[in-house]
Amino acid sequence: MKTTNLSLLHNGGITLAVLILCALFLAMPQRPALALEAGHDDLDHEELVPLSAAEMREFGIVVTPAGSATLTGSIDLPGEIQANDNTLAHIVPRFPGIVTDVRAQAGDRVKAGQVLAVIESDASLAPYEMKTLFAGTVIAKHITRGEAVSREHAAFVVADLSTVWADITVYQRDLGRVAVGQEVRISAGHAHAPVTGTISYVAPVVDEATRTALARVVLANGNGSWRPGTFITARILLNSFTVPVAVPRTALQHFEGQDVVFVQTDEGFVPRPVTIGRSDEDRLEITAGLAAGETYVSQGGFTLKAELGKGSFGHGHAH
Repeated sequence: MKTTNLSLLHNGGITLAVLILCALFLAMPQRPALALEAGHDDLDHEELVPLSAAEMREFGIVVTPAGSATLTGSIDLPGEIQANDNTLAHIVPRFPGIVTDVRAQAGDRVKAGQVLAVIESDASLAPYEMKTLFAGTVIAKHITRGEAVSREHAAFVVADLSTVWADITVYQRDLGRVAVGQEVRISAGHAHAPVTGTISYVAPVVDEATRTALARVVLANGNGSWRPGTFITARILLNSFTVPVAVPRTALQHFEGQDVVFVQTDEGFVPRPVTIGRSDEDRLEITAGLAAGETYVSQGGFTLKAELGKGSFGHGHAH
């Protein structure tokens, strides 16, 4: 009987201890949920970049409020620099004869009236001089001493290259969008800084072989950098249009397989997936993902993306 009572007392003690522990646990204050669940909705900790104003300056981060912008459509077409035919001369002999002296070579810069060659001719009864009509550059020479030449022989080609033609190839499908007076940006790779001109001529016919037409821009060429024969790209500016939200191309980054813009929040910068609409040379329309008035990173987003990928930003700063 004593043994039974001791067993009951022992079992009762265990039960009482368990009840006391349960009561203590229920009385304890509930711990908050993880910070991710409490204050960040579905934002991952690893996709938040907290930066101070000093750090923004250090890393060259520039922020801008999102808003509307006017974009300008354009088309890019190929072309080639040509000598200006209006300032180009084919120098031919006045009379047939024998070349006795050649005084200019290809590439020489010549003055108006300068002697290029001397020809002895029975028709002229005395040697005569071939002279250039205007100042320019000898771009071709087809004459040698002792050579017999005729009046059909183009001995020299002289061009004033202070202006040149940018001849643009216009495809048939684009003819309806190209017109005299349109602004054009001419570029030729890294060798030339882009220049702006205006279309002065559009051919009224289409070439039967290529099914293309010609548009022309006259370019100033005082330093001679635009050489005839240079291939170019002509960006013809078309109509302008206004969009509710646009960002510079420098703002767009590609992160984890998506186009994103870094948006500034109270806690830091977050890569926000966006949808791109129309665009021009400098800016992109954003049709979803960024609202007017939100502050985004217009410059320096690449740095944020790179550091976010390495995980070196924010560790020890956030939460």
